[in-house]
Formats: sequence, C-alpha cells, structure tokens
Amino acid sequence: METVAAIPKYNLTEDQEKKLILREYRALLRSLKPKLKPGDKELLRVAFEMAAEAHKTMRRKSGEPYILHPLAVARICSEEIGLGVRSTICALLHDTVEDTDITLEDVEREFSSEIARIVDGLTKISNVIDVNASQQAENFKKILLTLTDDPRVILIKLADRLHNMRTLDSMKREKQLKISSETVYVYAPLAHRMGLYNIKTELEDLAMKYLEPEEYREIARKLSETKRERSRYINEFIKPLKDKLEKGQFDFEIYGRPKSIHSIWNKMRKKGVAFEEVYDLFAIRVILNSAPEKEKEECWKVYSMITDEYLPSPERLRDWLSNPKSNGYEALHTTVMGPQGKWVEVQIRSKRMNEIAEKGLAAHWKYKEGAADESRFDKWFQQIREVLNTQDNDSIDFLQDFKTSFLAEEIYVYTPKGDVKMLPVGSTALDFAFAIHSAIGVQCIGAKVNHKLVPLSHKLRSGDQVEIITSSKQRPNEDWLGIVVTAKAKSKIKDALKEEKRKIADEGKYIVQRKLENFGAAYNQHNIDVLTAFYKYNSSLDLFYQVSVKNIDLKELKEFNLLGDRLEPPRPPKPVAEIKTDTALPRKDAELIIFGESSDRIVYTLANCCKPIPGDDVFGFVSVGKGLTIHRTNCPNAAKLMANYGHRVVKTKWAKNKEISFLTGIRIVGMDDVGVVNKITNLISGELRLNINAITIEAKEGLFEGNIRIYVHDKEELEELVGRLKQLSGIHSVTRYDTENA
Repeated sequence: METVAAIPKYNLTEDQEKKLILREYRALLRSLKPKLKPGDKELLRVAFEMAAEAHKTMRRKSGEPYILHPLAVARICSEEIGLGVRSTICALLHDTVEDTDITLEDVEREFSSEIARIVDGLTKISNVIDVNASQQAENFKKILLTLTDDPRVILIKLADRLHNMRTLDSMKREKQLKISSETVYVYAPLAHRMGLYNIKTELEDLAMKYLEPEEYREIARKLSETKRERSRYINEFIKPLKDKLEKGQFDFEIYGRPKSIHSIWNKMRKKGVAFEEVYDLFAIRVILNSAPEKEKEECWKVYSMITDEYLPSPERLRDWLSNPKSNGYEALHTTVMGPQGKWVEVQIRSKRMNEIAEKGLAAHWKYKEGAADESRFDKWFQQIREVLNTQDNDSIDFLQDFKTSFLAEEIYVYTPKGDVKMLPVGSTALDFAFAIHSAIGVQCIGAKVNHKLVPLSHKLRSGDQVEIITSSKQRPNEDWLGIVVTAKAKSKIKDALKEEKRKIADEGKYIVQRKLENFGAAYNQHNIDVLTAFYKYNSSLDLFYQVSVKNIDLKELKEFNLLGDRLEPPRPPKPVAEIKTDTALPRKDAELIIFGESSDRIVYTLANCCKPIPGDDVFGFVSVGKGLTIHRTNCPNAAKLMANYGHRVVKTKWAKNKEISFLTGIRIVGMDDVGVVNKITNLISGELRLNINAITIEAKEGLFEGNIRIYVHDKEELEELVGRLKQLSGIHSVTRYDTENA
C-alpha cells in the first residue's frame, strides 16, 4: 500500500493505459499457465476485474494507474516466489479491502474463506505497517501473528514490498529513507529467513541505493568496469572443472554469479578494505541434475573433484547437506585458492536444492511430501507462536528480540543424549537450558560444554555438546536478560522476574488499601488507576512494588480531591518536564535548515553516535525530553529510528556557514616510515590550515595506525583532506570515524 497522488508524471492516453494493463494481465496468466486447473482462469478473471474496478480512480505516485501495482505484485508471487493461483488472487486483491469499497464479505462470497483470511491478514499488515506508523514494532507483532496462521501472507507482503522498493523513485526523500530503513531492518531479514535469497538480495541493494547513494553508485560503477576481466577469470577457473565433471558423466550447469552490491559493501565495511581488496566479488555455482537418492553423494563427489583441482580453505567449508538451515536451504559451500592466488567461493547444489534456495518456502512446500525435514519450518513457526502468546512486554524490545532470535543464522548444538537443538548464532549455555525446558532454564546454575565446566554466559558454537547443571535453590535475576539472545529465554526470564516482583508487590497492595481507606476513598480499580497514572507507572503492579520497596510513601494522597469515595487527581497536575514535539516540529513537509543565517530558530543537538558535520546527508529526530537531534542517514542507529519512529523524522539540510568548526576524526593506516608523522601534520596544519585537537600514533611491526581529531567547517573540507592524505606515499587507507567511539 502506498500514498496515492493524482498528479500524472507520464503521458499515456486512456487507450494506451488500457492496453498496458491488459498486457500485464496476460503476462500474469502466462506465468501461471502450468499451474492452472479447470475453473482457475475464470477465478483469476473475476479477481482482476474486481481489483481493476475498485482501483479505477486511483493513481500511484508516478501517475500510472494503481491497478498496475497489484498486477506487478501478483507476477512477483507467481514468477519469483513460485506461489500458485490462490495466492495470486490474494495478491491482486491485497489493497482492495483497505483502500476501496470492497469488504471482506465480498471477497469471501466471490472466492472462499481461505482467500478472505489471507486478504484480511494482508489488510491488517498494510494498516499497521505502511501508513506512517509510529508503532512499527507493535505492528510487526501483529504481522507475525498473521504469519503463523498462514505463511503466504508474509510471502505476498514481501512481493508487495519488493515492488514498492522497485518503484520508490517517485516518493519524497524522507519517505524513501523511512521505507528503505524499514526494508533493511525487517523485510530483508524476513525474506532471508523464508529462504528467498534473490528477493533478500534485491531488497538490500534497493534500500542501499537510497540510504547510501554515493557508495552504491561507486560499487556499481566499479563492478561494471571490472566485468570483462571477471568474466575472463571465471572462464579460466571453470574450464578444468568442466572437463572433470564431463568426464565423470555428471548432468550439470556451472557458472559464475556476481555478489550483490550490498554484500560487497558489507565486506568492505566489516573488514575495512577497499573494493579492489574484496576477494570474493563473485561465487561459482555448480548445479547437478541428480536423482533424489543420489543428491548428497553426487554433491560430495563434485566437492572432491573441485578440491583435487584447487586447494580448499579448511575453515570455509559449510555443510548444509547433512544439516539444512531451518528455512530449508541445502548446499555445500567451500572456498578454494584459484589461479593468480585469488580465493573463490564455490557452491554445490542439486536442481531441487537450487529451487528451494531461490523460491524458499514456496518450493519447500512443493517438495514437502514425505520429506523428513518438513518439520523445520513448522518448528520455527511454533517457536514464534509460543513467544507471541507469552509476550506482553515493550514492543520495541520484542522487535529487537525477534531479529536476534528468529532472523539470525543458526548453530546446531547437541544434548548429552545426542539430540540436536537449533539455536541462533550468539546463543549461550543459558539459552540452551531454556531451549530444553523453561523449568530447567530457571534453575540453571552452569553447564558442561564438551565435558568442561563453563559459566551461564558461555557462548556456544556449532557442534558443541552441552549438559546443563541445575539447582532447586536457583532464581533468575535481571542480569540474565543480558546473557540470553533467544526470545523464548528472554520472555521466560521476564515472567519469572515478574512473579518475584508480584510476591514483593503483594505487601505494597495492602499498604495502598490501608492508606486509601484511611483517606475515605474506596479500594477499587478506578482509584488504583488514578494513583498509577499520577505516579506515572505503567501498571498497578509497578505502583504496588514501588510502595513495597519504599520508593514512594503516598504522602501526596492528601492533595487529592474526593468525590464520594472516588479519587480525583489534584488540579493542576505536576508539570511534566519534557519538550512538546509539536513546538519543536516544523510543518510535516517543510525542510529544516540548520546552521547559518537563514536557519530555523529551533534548538537542536548533534547526535553523539555519528557526529554529523555540514555536508553530511542528515535527518532530524524529535526525541522526548531532548528536542531535535541531528543524525547522519548512515548512522548505526538510523535504520532503527526511521523504521520504528518514522513519524518523528524531520527532513533536514545544512546552510552554508564558514564561521563554525566541527570536531571529527580520521584514522590513517600506512607504512611506518621516517618522517611520516611530519608529512601528515605539515599537510593538515601547514597546507590546509586545519586545527588539530588530538593526535595518537601507534607503530607495530612496520605499520602505523594514527587517530587524528580535527576541526573542519564541512564535509567538503574533510573530503579534500582525506583525498590529499591518500596521495602521500606509504599511506594505505584513510577513513573517517566518529570521535565519540574513538
């Protein structure tokens, strides 16, 4: 779903539009042809006409007829995800109940209760997620409730998001940032978890195009410049393997595939290397046409042939044949040393595995009959259901827990009897205890990993065998929440802590009851709610607890008024010391100008997490109590802020002002050479006349690393400095860092 605008940005006559819509509809029918059963074509026709009629007066931001959006989403479902006719009908109708006069009853009457249920799920998601929602995390919870009923809801939603990302150009910049952040934060990991690798990759690349436009363009340019040289290398690498596979009489395909821009950028960031130094810009894929019972054996045979030709890196072997991921992914990955001393990643899979890798959940269902593995997804959904049913804590926490718990890669850990448990990467011995049973979790005092005694916080690795040690005297404490990463463990610990709190709060309950009755007020829900609101607690449990531990003594009770036996809060209530967001915010569509003669008279601060300087791409964020804070759009916290609190984001730009200097930092790595420090300081202070605030240089084994804090007026000045430093001989890399984290 998206905001609809009536200003056409393109010129097509009504006739041309009709032809275009019809062409898209026919393409959709063609893609579904192998799946059509008798009567399906008529049902599709009804759905298409129903949607076209319902949306006929609506246009997208680009000015094109709105019906092209549901048609495109339906095609993505059919062609790229591999869903069937019923899902395609749901995709065609996904916006009708929310945006038009069509009701769920109409959908059910025309089609079936199954289709109505899925459309209802999609409507709930749209209502909760795309409309400037401030409650992103709360909404996400609702999505997951729907997801666990019918995973098709989430698959169609991913198709909807993918089409919106492909057509994001006509949106306003702040909307692009918000939608892209949300995509990276929630939808790409979800696509990955559903096994839709192609869609996950495209979502990440498209989001990066808007969130990091310069880096995106730069990597894309370098990829296209090195394309010929890469193709030549791939052919050279593949040739001997092809000969071996043909001799071995395998039915196979082998080809090279470039890595996505987003994953290359991630490598550059994580390893701190330049584009030229990222070794695996592509992966080689071998796809075997094997009989189901021969798949595993043939994949290992091919692995053996490849490693006879090229030496493998022992720690880079990934065996997802014996232990598939919970999203159904199966393959063998290895990294080998190719010609010219380059490391190359090789992925080996059968045709069936390849379809599951590309179509994820949808293909998984196709091959599900009789597969021993069918329970993996169901287990995953079951875990989500469990957590959702027990969750009543803060939704933002929930989203964070969900991401770390359900969208992370897994490790496989064994019980003393050899049963395998799947846990997210980063899980601890305490997570494992809760994974076995909550009763074991709450009594856990330690563990033995591979027969060695370890603390609760010990991080587990794939293949560990874990034995949990318990004691009936053990009680969970607040620190445990920092030890665990799985949502189940977190929610069970919170439950146990709440139980403990409830016992302590019981004492407070009697004190409150006594004080109210002495004052002449009744001990009833109304009066408890009035007191809870007055002392600014979230629940009566918190109020009773605070009274019990003597943090409040209810002496303000005498300021209350009594109406019969009902408490009325004192007038006026205590003033709340916080900035009202409406005074700090300009009009929604206005652009804040910061720093300079023309700057709006608004108090703001520069975020410490990313230290913006003039010229950086920035946005304003209105926070309660702090007013407006300015962040860089690539700040580590930006995606979370924009995805969860989109309504508090303000479009912001810099005004030119050469009077004020800003503290920033650069990190320089180079060869430890005589006079190198002199060269650097001469350039900064002497030639560029910049003020140095602090400088530290450490030399080790022939290399030096220098951190320099300097004052600059804007980003241009910083970029000029970085460019000039890179030209000095012996300098290996120059990067900006945030002075706070230095």
